[in-house]
Amino acid sequence: MKYIVFILFTVLTNAAAQVMLKQGMLSLGPLSFTADTFIARIFQVVFNPWVFAGLATFVISMVSHLYVLSKVELSFAYPFLSLAYVAVAVFAYFVFHEDLNAWRIAGIGFICVGTILIAQSGMSSHEEQPSLEAAGAKTAKIGSAS
Repeated sequence: MKYIVFILFTVLTNAAAQVMLKQGMLSLGPLSFTADTFIARIFQVVFNPWVFAGLATFVISMVSHLYVLSKVELSFAYPFLSLAYVAVAVFAYFVFHEDLNAWRIAGIGFICVGTILIAQSGMSSHEEQPSLEAAGAKTAKIGSAS
């Protein structure tokens, strides 16, 4: 559980990126793409300050996630990313006044319960896992007769 802070940082930066991207797209208004305006619209979107900040935050989130993946099992770390949906739903409710009805709240509850169950399952870091060689397993080379 010593990497949980990094996992939660990944989740929160992922959610923050989503909120920034939404704000950026709202500030741009409806977009129309034609063959003549496609490249200009792409630049307009990418270089919108909110969208650019969201994309940069995604990069930070990904770097954090890569660090986490170097330390813990994928099957432990990845399910925590579902908490980003919880954070996004709450942010969307307060920031964008989006609907947070009973069905969404129930879904959020299930996500939270599932994440708690996964967290309780424990984890092992790559540093703590014994290697196959240390456990006495033989290594085989491809193409050799063993």
